Amino acid sequence: MSGAAGTQVASTRHAVLLILTAIMPTMGIVALVPVLPMLLREFAAVPGSAVLVPVALTIPALCIALFSPVAGALSDRFGRKPVLLLSLLVYGVVGTLPFLLKDLPAIIAARAVLGLAEAAIMTVSTAMLGDYFEGARRERWISIQMAAVSLSAIALVAIGGALGEALGSRGPFLLYLIALPIAVAVAAMLFEPVQRAARAVARVRLPLGTMLPILLITIAVGILFYTIIVQVGPIIERSGVRSPALIGLAAAGTNLGVAIGSIVFGRLKAHAGPRLLAMGLALVAIGYAGTALSPGFAAITGFAILACIGSGVMLPNMLAWVMRRLPAAARGSGTGAWTGAFFLGQFAAPLITTLLEPATGGLAQTLLLYTGLALAGAVAALLAGARAPAPISA
Repeated sequence: MSGAAGTQVASTRHAVLLILTAIMPTMGIVALVPVLPMLLREFAAVPGSAVLVPVALTIPALCIALFSPVAGALSDRFGRKPVLLLSLLVYGVVGTLPFLLKDLPAIIAARAVLGLAEAAIMTVSTAMLGDYFEGARRERWISIQMAAVSLSAIALVAIGGALGEALGSRGPFLLYLIALPIAVAVAAMLFEPVQRAARAVARVRLPLGTMLPILLITIAVGILFYTIIVQVGPIIERSGVRSPALIGLAAAGTNLGVAIGSIVFGRLKAHAGPRLLAMGLALVAIGYAGTALSPGFAAITGFAILACIGSGVMLPNMLAWVMRRLPAAARGSGTGAWTGAFFLGQFAAPLITTLLEPATGGLAQTLLLYTGLALAGAVAALLAGARAPAPISA
């Protein structure tokens, strides 16, 4: 362990608690997926509800994309623990409000505030992993975080569906109350990293020249990752299968694929950077090509999972790449910038696919276009890896 305040030393329990907090932003969306049809029926009389109800689900992702850099800068200035604790309290209270609200615009407003809290939670919990641990231990915990977040999505969908079945369309909103006991644990267990003193003494500029290419690549990785996640239903339906149960099984498989990829990264983390980016992009390209060209349910699902394994390799790789190049005093700002870039890619993914389909001639052709782009990226990453400078470790 590295980051300690006085005699305090970070251990497994601190890492596990930070990973639990990082699951909160995932829960913000996936827990509501099972009740989306119920919400659409409930607000059917509201003008524009066909658009507004899905926006209520996804607007936290946009808020994370926009606010994460600000949240990271605030944690650099005022400390990690206070920002994380306040954000968890806001998440628990505001996230639960739609259980009581009756007005759709009010629900959307509450979800936007939830997104601001999620931005801070995701950014600060990840930055604190970087503060608490160094080198291989840091990258191991980053890979575990990515795997845990992906696996949690499977369970959260099931729990959200059960709450919706028992309590109606608003039932899953009660799940956000779990943030409150987690906030109590954060207050009791976590400590402010030692780098807090360094941040107070000297303001370190964010190395934008070094980070900008990584952030742009992260946006592209976010688009490739989330396209499969969002489009898994239409992709599976190309095989003639329209069973919600089978589509749900395929969706669970894609989340499992991300977790497997994160574990693979954990085994290969010494090569973090362009080489693992090339490997991930190659797997994504094969997966995309297979989903576009395969006729059957099993083959399409298998290739979709392969694409997600590639994404699971790339996501912790990009974060570890950023962490290695950040000075400790700018780790919050840098992690926030990375989180914002990733969620911007997630938010843009379904919009870009919707715009591309008419131009390419359909979903299969759009997937093949992504195949070509991923292959080109893999070749470029291999060439960059051959001449990459030694990473900066902080």
